[in-house]
Amino acid sequence: MDGFLLALLLVFALALGGRDQWLVAQWSDALGQGWPLLLTGIAAAAISAVAMAWVGAEFAAMLPRRAAQMLVAFALGVAAFELAWPVRLKSPQEPTRSLGAIGIVLLARQIGDAARFVVFALAAWASLPLTAAMGGALGGAGAIVLGWSLGAKGLARWPLRPVRLAMAACLIIAALFIGLNARFAAY
Repeated sequence: MDGFLLALLLVFALALGGRDQWLVAQWSDALGQGWPLLLTGIAAAAISAVAMAWVGAEFAAMLPRRAAQMLVAFALGVAAFELAWPVRLKSPQEPTRSLGAIGIVLLARQIGDAARFVVFALAAWASLPLTAAMGGALGGAGAIVLGWSLGAKGLARWPLRPVRLAMAACLIIAALFIGLNARFAAY
């Protein structure tokens, strides 16, 4: 249950202002707020969360416990770096109407973003990685729904850059504590 709640909250918070949320917001403005776009975004969020949870659990199963803790610290550090990186997207000039292409682009953006690295880390940390996958899928879907409903103009009114930088600082601190605990643990 802890993995589910942490993944749900962290993925939603870390996806705020993310590249995938901005893309859905831009496509929502350009194509209209149609249900197929929303369902494609939710499906991409679910697939990326399940994929990263599976990979995190598989890696953690191969490693000793302290090495798995270092893997979690590394994943959180990568997530912090991705959060600190500025989001600069071009608005779509000629938006595609292909939901398959939209889904592939969203999935590619989500696999390497900070929120999915946290799902990776939580799945490596949790005893039940399925809960991290479910929480990550719901949190990512919530962020997609928010971007879809607000659109790019509505999303631009929020102070997302400072929020992302603050979350990056928190993730760096968490990564340092987890890494130091794995490195200098006496047991």
